[in-house]
Amino acid sequence: MKIRVFALLSLIAGSFAFASCIDDDATNEVIFNEDLAEIQAYLDTTTIVNVKEVYDANRGITVIWQELSGSRDTVSLGDTLKVNYVGRLLSNKVFDTSFEDIAKEAGIFNSQRDYEPLVFRLGIGQLIPGFELGALQMEVGDKATVFMPSEFAYGRQGSSDGRIPSNTPIMFELELVSVTPGPEQ
Repeated sequence: MKIRVFALLSLIAGSFAFASCIDDDATNEVIFNEDLAEIQAYLDTTTIVNVKEVYDANRGITVIWQELSGSRDTVSLGDTLKVNYVGRLLSNKVFDTSFEDIAKEAGIFNSQRDYEPLVFRLGIGQLIPGFELGALQMEVGDKATVFMPSEFAYGRQGSSDGRIPSNTPIMFELELVSVTPGPEQ
């Protein structure tokens, strides 16, 4: 009798674990589709200068350029980038920026921080994937806005400072200031 009860409990537990995996996958798809709908609703109701647009259907990332430099200074994985940025929720609320005046205006100024372009090496996971994927599309001098679903931003956990809730699509206004080529592959 003990063996049957144990086997039955194991079968039930295994069924819940399997169902849980299916639910997580379904939930991820639901969240992704809701994020895409929120981004599209924002784009449908907001005027944004658009001189070029790229949409990655697999990732749901949209990059819209406000200015094209024509510099032909492109970006590759491993390069070190210097980028000015403003991070916003789709409500237009600023959650982070490299500009001191914008931080003050948004009420997020931190006197302990240096407000200057962000310097990072592309492709090693220093930043959220959507930021890096957007920057990868740019040339030095370009200004673009990158819209990303939560999966490529701060995901289910949200940001550690609480400014970005879980499962929240966001946007970054980027200006690619410079590129230093990475080591030869």
